Amino acid sequence: MQFYYGQQMPLRILDEAEFWKHQEEEHTVVIRELVAGLEEPFVEALKKWEEVLSATHQQIVRYIESVVRAGSYLPSELQQQALQLVSYCLQQSLDFIKLCQQIKTESAAVRNNPTAKVVLNHIIRESEYFIGIAQVLLYGR
Repeated sequence: MQFYYGQQMPLRILDEAEFWKHQEEEHTVVIRELVAGLEEPFVEALKKWEEVLSATHQQIVRYIESVVRAGSYLPSELQQQALQLVSYCLQQSLDFIKLCQQIKTESAAVRNNPTAKVVLNHIIRESEYFIGIAQVLLYGR
C-alpha cells in the first residue's frame, strides 16, 4: 500500500473497498459451489450475504463515481461519507469472517471436505487482509 496518493487518498480507499467487497461477494458463491451438501441454513446465509455484499459493492462504485466527478476539489462531507462507508465495509468483513468461521467449525459437509477447509481459511485470510488495509487507511493517519 502506497501513501503518496495525497488528494486522491479517498479514491484509493474506495478502490480497495470496491475490490474486496466484490471478492467477498464471489466467495459466497465459491463456498456454495465447492461444498457439496452444505447445510441449508449456511446456503441461505451465504445467499443473503451475496446480496448484501453486492449492494455494498454497488454503493462503493457510486461513491467512486462521485469522487471522480468532484475532480480536484473534494467536499469534506463527501470525504467523510466515503470514510464512513469504508468503516462500514470493515465491520461487514468482520461479520463475514464470523460466518465463514462458523461454517468451518459447524458444518459436517466442511468437516468431511479438506479442500473446503483450505478454501475457507484462504477466504478468511483475504477478508482479514482487507480489514488490515482498511484499519491502516482509516485510523493510521
